Amino acid sequence: MKSIVINIGNTNIRFGLFNEDNCEISWIINTKPYRTSDELQMQFSMMYQTHKLEATSIEKVIIGSVVPQLTRDVSSAIRKIHGQMPVLVSRETKSAVSPKSNQMGTDIYANLVAAHHLYPKRKKIIFDFGTALTASCVAEDGETLGVIIAPGIITSLNSLIQDTAQLPEIELKKPKSVLGLDTETCMQSGMVYGYLGMVEGFIDRINDEVKDDCFVIATGGVSHVYKPLTDKIHIADRLHTLKGLYYLGKETN
Repeated sequence: MKSIVINIGNTNIRFGLFNEDNCEISWIINTKPYRTSDELQMQFSMMYQTHKLEATSIEKVIIGSVVPQLTRDVSSAIRKIHGQMPVLVSRETKSAVSPKSNQMGTDIYANLVAAHHLYPKRKKIIFDFGTALTASCVAEDGETLGVIIAPGIITSLNSLIQDTAQLPEIELKKPKSVLGLDTETCMQSGMVYGYLGMVEGFIDRINDEVKDDCFVIATGGVSHVYKPLTDKIHIADRLHTLKGLYYLGKETN
């Protein structure tokens, strides 16, 4: 069965084409500025054409969202393209994971569900390097052990640039040295090694609190920058959240 999974985030909308449990293609469009359902329909249709994807070949469309005002317009666009109502998943969707909070975001819940499904028999920590930096932890039996939310890397970097007169836009990448001698490398060191220190510190503190050595997964837009810099992150998977949404919507009618 072929499914389209759509993750509506604060910065991007990520699409994934799943053939059974395998995500074959993924693409991203920018969430902002907000568009009407007609504009979204046109944009989605163009993406389908780009990837040579026939709407009639899709049996199910699954949507997870943390942007309520966009959910309705995206759903309407999908209904027009596919002639079917999408399956909307959220923390209310039943799974083997217990969210334990009526405030948990759909993306965090999906991250926990994917980790529980893909890496059973051990405790897991999932870092999502998105608009916010989140760390969520799930036990072997699917119990949610807790979540951390911190400002996202790109969010912090944009704030730093916008609120200062002489700091430029920079590429987020590993600098040649920790101590920089020009503005660009100084900022890169602060954003890369500063957040790396935060992530490693979170891992150590979570492991101490749950009295275990958790398996650590990184996902989200800039996770690829941080994974090579530490052995505390065991795997990076940019499709991790999509996989969680797929598992949530798989058995839902």
